[in-house]
Amino acid sequence: IDLIKLFFFLHSLLLVLDIFKVEPFSEGGPVKSGGKMPFQYYLKEQQRKIQVFNTYLHLSAVKLAELHSDLKIQEKDELSWKKLKAEGLDEDGEKEAKLRRNLNVIMTKYGMNGKKDSQLVDTNYIKDGTESDTLDDPRLEKLWSKAKTSGKFSDEELDKLWREFKHHKEKIREYNILLETVSRTEDVHKNVINPSEENLVKEEILHNKHRELKDKLRSINQGFERLRKVSHQGYDTTSEFEEPRVIDLWDMAKSANFTEKELESFREELKHFEAKIEKHHHYQKQLEISHQKLKHVEGTGDKDHLNRNKEKYAMLEEKTKELGYKVKKHLQDLSSRISQGLQHNEL
Repeated sequence: IDLIKLFFFLHSLLLVLDIFKVEPFSEGGPVKSGGKMPFQYYLKEQQRKIQVFNTYLHLSAVKLAELHSDLKIQEKDELSWKKLKAEGLDEDGEKEAKLRRNLNVIMTKYGMNGKKDSQLVDTNYIKDGTESDTLDDPRLEKLWSKAKTSGKFSDEELDKLWREFKHHKEKIREYNILLETVSRTEDVHKNVINPSEENLVKEEILHNKHRELKDKLRSINQGFERLRKVSHQGYDTTSEFEEPRVIDLWDMAKSANFTEKELESFREELKHFEAKIEKHHHYQKQLEISHQKLKHVEGTGDKDHLNRNKEKYAMLEEKTKELGYKVKKHLQDLSSRISQGLQHNEL
């Protein structure tokens, strides 16, 4: 890894974390904006910086590119939020609260929240992680075990099914992060004696969090039913979509308040989105191969060969980051449209 690029990237990362004064080690909550950081928090802040640096070095090439894409999305969302706030359009603090939750998800996903076991296991499909990795859920483990030994799946289909199981595990992880956040907020809210306008605003934020929880739980239940069906029956050759995220979106879209024409338009957009994801997967695989080759060439002492491999790796890294950002942004936009349709159903 280029140490100069590493330094500047980490500097940018810490600036993003500092926007909300995030303190993953804090027992007393984050430091208030504009307030002075107590000495004990200062020491813990240094611990966090060391941990972020250490985490960065231990991530694979593909995970580094993913982290870059996630932070780019977060940074863009924060800039949009700042504009809204300046115009007085986030008075209830709902969008700020959502940004905090999203940042918490990123920090947990990449092991930067101060908890040793919080980082998701690296499961690039270049390394056959299906044997050593775990799904952390007995129901999923049982389904996966049956699917592997059923004889209904080719190696390629098992690889695809494994990605679906891993996607489902990540959805459960994100749901649990949000649930923990809601629980903490409710505990604080219960301890308030005198209701005020500010507390009514917080109550509205809490209501929105519960709605988000409900959406995520619905998606988890639908996803599990799909995994159960596929594991027992095998893949349907007439199925329109293969990518787990696209399948999720299509299932939710069919439950949303879309007209037949809107649903058909959404279906076509999902086809383009799936093609974009497949292209991103291709570059992720190429990046991982290039990274392994680069490590091998570094030990040969052939400078010309090394420089050629460095150039190729840099090109693949940039392309993977760019595509990763586009995929995440597109997913965010599609999810937002479905969420609006689902909310309309509840009204």
